Parts: sequence; structure tokens; C-alpha cells
Amino acid sequence: MPSAVPVNGHDVQSHDTGVTKFTNCLLVKGDELVEEDLWISSVSGKILNGQEILYEHRVAPDNVIDLGGRILSPGLIDVQLNGAYGFDFSVIPEEGSAAYGKGFARVNRDLIETGVTSYLPTLTSQRPEVYENALPFLGPSGASRNPLLGSESLGAHCEGPFISKSKNGIHKSSVLREPTDGLASLEQCYGSKNLRRSSPIKLLTLAPELSGAISSISSLTNLGIIASIGHSEATYEEALLSTRAGATMITHLFNAMAPLHHRNPGIFGLLGTTAPPPSPGSSKSATPTSSTPASPSPNHPQSFSQPPPHSQSQNHLQTPPKPYFGIIADGIHLHPTSLRIAYTSHPTGLILVTDAMHLAGLPDGTYPWTNGSSIRKSGSLLTLLENGKIAGSCISLVECVNNFIEWTGASVPVALRAVTLTPARMLGVGGVKGGLGEGGDADLVVFGRGGKGVVVDEVWKFGVRVFRRGEKGGGDV
Repeated sequence: MPSAVPVNGHDVQSHDTGVTKFTNCLLVKGDELVEEDLWISSVSGKILNGQEILYEHRVAPDNVIDLGGRILSPGLIDVQLNGAYGFDFSVIPEEGSAAYGKGFARVNRDLIETGVTSYLPTLTSQRPEVYENALPFLGPSGASRNPLLGSESLGAHCEGPFISKSKNGIHKSSVLREPTDGLASLEQCYGSKNLRRSSPIKLLTLAPELSGAISSISSLTNLGIIASIGHSEATYEEALLSTRAGATMITHLFNAMAPLHHRNPGIFGLLGTTAPPPSPGSSKSATPTSSTPASPSPNHPQSFSQPPPHSQSQNHLQTPPKPYFGIIADGIHLHPTSLRIAYTSHPTGLILVTDAMHLAGLPDGTYPWTNGSSIRKSGSLLTLLENGKIAGSCISLVECVNNFIEWTGASVPVALRAVTLTPARMLGVGGVKGGLGEGGDADLVVFGRGGKGVVVDEVWKFGVRVFRRGEKGGGDV
């Protein structure tokens, strides 16, 4: 039987409510750390209104947790993760789909210990049969709301194969395509069942200069799939056309794209516009008409040697909102100063990503890869054995946060915004993920101080503690 107990002068009911109250903590709210309590429910998996629970419903929390002045943050969101702990999302095991499902589930259980409570499992450029077999597993998984499953997929990120052959990085060139027929070309690659409003695909990266890319971006936007531009030789004008068609994201800015040039700044130039960032959930913008002037070819010798025609320069005055952009802050993919330049240009658009490969979490050594090649892992550095090309990363997202703090001098809440609130807004899930507001999912990270940044002390998923540093087995589930 529940019993009445006095709390702050009021009699409240004490029974198994599933309510936890965090106290003596610093909440990440906006760009500040706020001394405030936080109430959550393990029953609904949501953040609660503590005053309403206590004074209107007269319910006392089951657990009161004193965090000793530590930081309580929303769970981290990684929008570009290619694999981890030996499992590659782009490889279907010889044992078939069942083995793929088990590998994916294992990544989710292990990944949550790094503080990543939600992410986009990312497929590199592949043949249609890989998408056919992998995408059914990678769609949004939050409907089950089971904290035992670990990190939650918010949908797949398909990075390619509609990318530039000259900026393919380690993507296998033989599988690359052009979306010449727009949506029809995308359906032939990913499957028509995977290109609809209930698609398992959340985000798709393509190069805007390819034939049919602009109409493809418009079609994706109409389907509610977020279009990102990357692995590209696009000029500024071509990049601008893509944002007019609906693209709202840039995949790993600076990497696998034409470098900034003073006469044509390319994709990076989009950060120099004056428009505000896109509103959450409003990625659609005007589709260019047939009267839109043609853009110079990225391979044309005059592309960087002459200013754009007058008609194109007028387009600079009709700019859509600045896109969000991913940054790999591992100290290998770009110089710290490059990050500072991008951040200064568009601070509310920066999203830290790992771009981590399946070797993340494994010891150093040489490992086979899908193209009949091999990758050498040495600390945070991954390179192709035959040519030394950078082969993705193996950094954790909290390490990216700490690098960002060190390189920019940003405060902890400002750095955490780049892995919580900003990616949530880009994905259109703000209010549910990425914040600590009432009604949001109770996906939380308790951070302690360590070295030059923060360390993950505890992780909570849907209101249940699933990891605690230093304890075997992690948490309470």
C-alpha cells in the first residue's frame, strides 16, 4: 500500500512510481550550466515537470540521486557512424541477415557506454543488394523504447553512391553512380520501398554537381528524407542550387570536397551567407526552375579563374538558410584552425561527428576491409595499407567534444550543443532528443571532469541507468 510522507511541508504518496529526481547537478540548458533539479520517469521514459509531479500529483520520487555537482547533459547524437567494435554496417556477413542483426545489436549495446544514446548508422557507397539487406535493420528503432537495447537508431545515413569519383575517399569507385533520372535512379539503387515517408533512410549524402542531383534533392526533401551534400567537386553556385532544392546539411566539411578558393569558395562558401539556420523540421525550399542559370563545371578551367556571370552573382542575394555541417574533430581529418574558421562562420550549424569505422573500439593492428584492401589502425589514425589514404576515423564522440573545447576555448555546454541540440534540430527531432525540456526523452549523460574536458560517468536511456563508469556490467538494467 502506498503511504503518505511529508515533503516540503506537503503529504505526498510514496510508492513505486518509476520517478527519479536528480539533485545537486548542473543541467546543460542552451549555452549555460544551470543549477537545477531534473525529474524523469522510467515508466514513460520521459523528462517530467518536477513541480507538477510533487505539488499537483503529490507523488514523491522513488529515487533521489545527488550528482555531487556534476554535469547532467542530454544524450549524445552521432549522425555519421560507419560501424564499431569490429562490425561494419556496410558489410553483410556470409552467415546472412541474422548475423547482421546480431552485429548491429551488439554495436548498440556497446556504443551507449560512450554516451551516444542516438545515432545514424551510416552506409558507405555500396551495390543495391547491400542496401536491400541492411536498410531493414537500420531504420528508426525507438518505438520499442527498451533501454536494454542500448543506443537507438534514428534512421540510416546513406553516404553515396551518388558522389564524385574524384572525391570518393575510400569509397569503392566501381559502385559509384549518377542520379541521372532523379528519384527513379535513387529507387534503382536503394529500392523503392526504402524511399517513402516511412523510409528507414533519415539522411542521404550526394554530390550536387552530378547529373540529376538537384531534382533528386528536391524529391528527397518532399519525402521527408534529409539531403546532405558531400564527396563533391561542386562550385559555390552548384552548392547554392542544392540548398535551394532543399539540402540542409554538409557531410564532413572540408573532407572529400573541393578546397576553398578565393574566386569560388565551393561548398564552404555556403557558410558565408547571411541567412539564419534552417528552422527545425522546415528543410524544404524553392526548387530551381528551368530559368536558373547553368553553373560552371567544376572541372572547367575557367571555374576558378573567372568570376561567375552577372546573372549568377544575383543568385548570391537570394540565399536560402545556411546549412548545418559535420566536422570530424579528431585532429587528423582537419587542422584545429580549420574547425575554428568554420565554427566562427556558423556557430549554430556545427555538428561534431565521428565518421568512425568498424575498427573503433578495437586494438591497433592491420585489418581486412571490404574492397579486398586492408586498413592499418594506429591510435586514432586509420589508413589504407596500399596508399596511406585516411580511412575514416576511430575516435569517440566525447573525444571530439573535448578536442572542440581545447581548440576553440568553448565552454562545456557550448561544445555539448554540437552533439545534442544542433544535430537534433538538423534531424527534426528537437524537443524529443537533444534537450532537457519537459516531455523529451530521458536520454541522459552524467559527465565528470577529466583532463582538459569531460568524461562519461553515467548513461541513462529512457529513464533507466544503463551504464556507470567503473562498474562491471555498467548500470541498473
